[in-house]
Amino acid sequence: MSAVREYGKEQPYIPAGIFKIRLPFIHYKWEWSEFFQALLMCATCLGAIPVLTDVLGVPYEIAWSMVIINGMGYVLHTLLGDPVVPGWITPSIPLTIAFLSNYIVGPERTQALIALQFEVGIIFVLFGITGIANKVINIVPTSIKSGILLGAGVAAIYGEFKTGGRFGTYPIAVTVGVLVAFYLLFSQRFRNLRQKSKFANALGKYGMLPAVAIAILVGPIAGELPMPAIQIGTFFKIPDIAGVISAVSPFSIGFPSMAVFMQAIPMAIMAYIIAFGDFVTSESLIREADEVRKDEHVDFNANRSNLISGIRNIIQAFISPYTQLSGPLWAAVTASISQRFKDGRDAMDSLVGGMGTFRWTTMIAVATIPIVTLVQPVLPVALSLTLLVQGYICTRIAMDMCETEMDKGIAGVMGTVIVAKSAAWGLAVGIILHLLLSSKKVAEVKENEELEELAS
Repeated sequence: MSAVREYGKEQPYIPAGIFKIRLPFIHYKWEWSEFFQALLMCATCLGAIPVLTDVLGVPYEIAWSMVIINGMGYVLHTLLGDPVVPGWITPSIPLTIAFLSNYIVGPERTQALIALQFEVGIIFVLFGITGIANKVINIVPTSIKSGILLGAGVAAIYGEFKTGGRFGTYPIAVTVGVLVAFYLLFSQRFRNLRQKSKFANALGKYGMLPAVAIAILVGPIAGELPMPAIQIGTFFKIPDIAGVISAVSPFSIGFPSMAVFMQAIPMAIMAYIIAFGDFVTSESLIREADEVRKDEHVDFNANRSNLISGIRNIIQAFISPYTQLSGPLWAAVTASISQRFKDGRDAMDSLVGGMGTFRWTTMIAVATIPIVTLVQPVLPVALSLTLLVQGYICTRIAMDMCETEMDKGIAGVMGTVIVAKSAAWGLAVGIILHLLLSSKKVAEVKENEELEELAS
């Protein structure tokens, strides 16, 4: 039985400095809706396999083991007190692949990825240890926060519909899946229906699970995906850690040269700029949930989230470098769980419990052979659905955050530049426009209010 939480307090934990250690069944209840959702949503995690095999040139079995190792890192967030579902630095994936394409497939390209992921991890850790992360989130102007979110959201959607995107390959499966996902997650009509229908209410508890399940059915019928060939095998796959280390670890293939570390710095900075949008999204989603559910105080600390994300990236750089990098948020699922949390304590006892249950389950599911073979054909579609849902969430929050007409204009221009050029270009444009257009008097008043809030 989980520890009892007093009304309005945090879920119980073991204090460990900035970290708050929580174990499932001991410090929070197991949420069965998130458990079942995670069984199929692990398809998105497994979507990293084709990217790893194509970009790094590793065999399928090694790539699968790398996904399992990555899944172990996910549980660190709720284990150490970060109340979100972590994921990849998703919008940076195209930029990362473009950076790696400058190197020959094999040890040279893998060493470039090692350098990049290590540097990203160091940036995360430095921002977390120094406390800069929380200050940055509080100090960065609303227009720039909105611009980062808008750019990330539009980039995620554009990537699916552009020439060569997944929509062109799986149009029917993606269309049906995303319409179901949007309806279940965001429709006010469906929310009203849940109050009248027990079936609709039960369906709504499972977030994106029905959308992935329908894609598994529709894809083969439309001739876009092969039929699943479920295998039992040994039931669980034990990750080939020795094989992974031999194939991609710097201890086996050699450490990157100083020149490669220098070449990776601009890309590392861009990856962190993109990840910064995830911290903004996390803070917004947690704040929205906290305002609805007064029975649980949810503590989101950007410094803690930075530290955990940094630890994951550094560990993976040395053991299993990952083209997706290790980000602080899986926006689509975090939003889905937050939405169910808002339905009340009868629906979900604790937000931390929902997030933790989901990530512990995906860690197990990506190593469960029958589940992996069931979802294997739908991996690209599942990845497309999560990116489209993430795009919707990011753009919605970006628009909600804008307080003035100036905020909306700067965010729109900045987001467009991020998509057209890069995150670094977008940030530079956002800063210049804010300095050029903002009122100094209004900025001073706002800054004083923020300082008073921090002091209290």
